[in-house]
Amino acid sequence: MAASVLRSACGPLRLGVPGLCRRRPPRSLWARARRLPGLVGSSRSVAAASGAGALGSDRYCMELLRKRDYEGYLCSLLLPAKSRSSAFALRAFNVELAQVKDSVSEKTIGLMRMEFWKKTVDDIYHDNPPQQPVALELWKAVKRHNLTKRWLMKIIDEREKNLDDKAYRNIQELENYAENTQSALLYLTLEILGVKDIHADHAASHIGKAQGIVTCLRATPYHGSRRRVFLPMDICMLHGVSQEDFLRKNQDKNVRDVIYDIASQAHLHLKHARSFHKSVPVKAFPAFLQTVALEDYLKKIQRVDFDIFHPSLQQKNTLLPLSLYIQSWRNRY
Repeated sequence: MAASVLRSACGPLRLGVPGLCRRRPPRSLWARARRLPGLVGSSRSVAAASGAGALGSDRYCMELLRKRDYEGYLCSLLLPAKSRSSAFALRAFNVELAQVKDSVSEKTIGLMRMEFWKKTVDDIYHDNPPQQPVALELWKAVKRHNLTKRWLMKIIDEREKNLDDKAYRNIQELENYAENTQSALLYLTLEILGVKDIHADHAASHIGKAQGIVTCLRATPYHGSRRRVFLPMDICMLHGVSQEDFLRKNQDKNVRDVIYDIASQAHLHLKHARSFHKSVPVKAFPAFLQTVALEDYLKKIQRVDFDIFHPSLQQKNTLLPLSLYIQSWRNRY
């Protein structure tokens, strides 16, 4: 009932990318898009790349990203050439931290890994990085672009706090987590692009929050399979939904209302980010290409009436590389 009230009060959730097909790119752009790396799968696994000696530290970061953060990989490919390797390093660093929670059996081990990365960042800023491929590439990025240490440490600290298997108490808590991880990553990406602009920072903040919310939604079926639910408790309580409802893959209307409210918040952040479009320097736009993937997911979840467990939501969008390329060509986010 709550979702229907919201729909009537606020209007339908409009999740399209206006005018995406309004102009057709030059034929040469279509040809180049077809050759975009990542469209063809590779048989080489990250596990085979045991370190800098196996693939080279730069190639290691690319492979790690392609395997673990494919959307981030595609977005990084579309950055200016001089910024690309640094973006790969930054996102590979984020992947290393994100994997800790799911790869350890005990919180103590997770804390030890986080301590390793805290010390690594300190060592990087003292020009003494450990011989670990991601650390080496991150050191190069820090030297090349004078990246702000505070943002790197914020990402580690927030990931460390998130090692506890607790649901977010409210949507604001989820947004704070997203601000200190996804938004911080975007602030650093702007530094890599040489952008220092208050409007770009505001857009990055909202896009990062939208990314964090969408990531939480997308991961719900996976977390449910491990008997975990992290969706904001305040919204669940508002609609009388328990964690057990998600563990049982309940598809009642009140469960969909919870998903509708959370998805609407992500959509609202995208809308706010785009309100700065005319004020944000064009140079910053490549940092925000991930809005294409966010928009794609929000459109898909709307089409299935906010059924978070619908199989179509787990399918990869094979046209995403092309959509990203077109958006990059159009200088939009």
